[in-house]
Amino acid sequence: MNVEELRNHCLAIKNAEECTPFADDVLVYKIMGKMFAFFLLNPKDGEHLVVLKCDPEKTVELRERYNGITKGYYTGNNLLWNSVYIQRDVPDKLIVELIEHSVEEVVKKLPKKKQEEYRNKLDNSNSKI
Repeated sequence: MNVEELRNHCLAIKNAEECTPFADDVLVYKIMGKMFAFFLLNPKDGEHLVVLKCDPEKTVELRERYNGITKGYYTGNNLLWNSVYIQRDVPDKLIVELIEHSVEEVVKKLPKKKQEEYRNKLDNSNSKI
């Protein structure tokens, strides 16, 4: 997967918003005003990664299984965010699934009314997540 494909997958999320609140070279993706992904356009080490929210139990399993999944860049030492290196050993299909999982993790933390609002927007479109 390359950066443009990654960007397209993030933008394919229903009602996704792309913004640059941190710096011009950090693309942030939000739904309902909450961040579900971000990545640096010009990473210092030359390896592109996307930072995604993740269920903590799933995080442990993913980090053990893939060299390309590590603790979330700039997110501290917690299990809620993962850095997913898009050109390492993580299959493209799994990266797409993890983007969708990140959205699900964000939605389930929203107040019930906002969750319903988001789900209604999905129901009124023929889109996934």
